[in-house]
Amino acid sequence: MAMKPGKIGEGLYQPLAEINVTPLVDVMLVLLIIFMVTAPMLASGIKINLPAAKTAEPLEAKEPIVVVVAKDGTLSVGKDPASPDELAAKVKARLGESNGVVQLRGDRAAPYGDVVSVIDELAANGVTRIAIVSSGRRSAAPAQVTPKP
Repeated sequence: MAMKPGKIGEGLYQPLAEINVTPLVDVMLVLLIIFMVTAPMLASGIKINLPAAKTAEPLEAKEPIVVVVAKDGTLSVGKDPASPDELAAKVKARLGESNGVVQLRGDRAAPYGDVVSVIDELAANGVTRIAIVSSGRRSAAPAQVTPKP
């Protein structure tokens, strides 16, 4: 008896319409493990022994430029007193061509407006890397504010 040609899907082999995800997951897990192993090696760098030179000089460790706002509003750049008009010029002269950080130290009793005006004056003259310095945490109780009547 002759066999009739069957329709698709009939017979011994049927088409598979689903994606097999197991090989994909296996490959992704292997790649994840490879990246987890190699990432710490890339971050730490390679250890090398540098050659010594007789004429080598150590780099200069520049002292930071410190701007101080006292409680009475007087300003100083380092230990030199400065007026608000010449503050930016003195700071820029000390910075030179470098793009260093200026440390701003404001007294606790200094008016907030004085500290903000110093930041504004420096920023207006192109000094944008300003670090505001504070003391560490204190274990004492916070200052009590007396309400105004």
